Amino acid sequence: SPLAVMEPTSAATIKPTDEDEEQAREGLDALAGEGKLGALLIQFPVSFKNTSLNREYVEQLSRQFIEYPRVVEVRHSSWNNPETIAHFARMNLAFCNIDQPQIGRSLEATEHVTTGIGYVRLHGRNYDQWFDSDNRNDRYDYLYTEQEISGWKERVERIAHQAEVVYVVANNHFEAKSGVNALEMKHLLTGQRVSAPPMLIQRYPELKKFADPAEDVDPNLSLLA
Repeated sequence: SPLAVMEPTSAATIKPTDEDEEQAREGLDALAGEGKLGALLIQFPVSFKNTSLNREYVEQLSRQFIEYPRVVEVRHSSWNNPETIAHFARMNLAFCNIDQPQIGRSLEATEHVTTGIGYVRLHGRNYDQWFDSDNRNDRYDYLYTEQEISGWKERVERIAHQAEVVYVVANNHFEAKSGVNALEMKHLLTGQRVSAPPMLIQRYPELKKFADPAEDVDPNLSLLA
């Protein structure tokens, strides 16, 4: 199935060199040539605010990679206004709807669809570690509750009514928590039981409620390294 590829952080915070762009295109073209490129995610940090200079940079990157289906992730609430959303649509840029701790001017949960691609990223809600931890992985140490995932399931369904294809990415990857919540989301959206790696079920027994051990996975495979 098609993959969603994230542009390296450096490209979103520092102007990429010609070499950076060439290397990125090699990988993107290889995936696109095999029909496996679903979207290119261009991610910006919460410090990237909606200013004229930053809007120009988004437009520049958009033109630079115009041959690919592009999704832009911003994390500051200044981007969440009708004018910006309409501008994304005019540029054929998909808007990344995110879940993150609501701290200060952090972007709240949205349901924007600006192209044929609907896109959702779930970062977790680890308020204590989001900005203060020395280890960037600590901020993603969060397991969504069933109620929290159900709330996003409803948003995803509304997004799907407007989009041709929807990508839902769980980014709360610490100790494979993203796998648990991604499988839970799939179960809620399909209404069917899902297959999960045996090691994941062993680590998170709550998966047994909606998942069965996959038979084609090495039982000794470690997902928590």
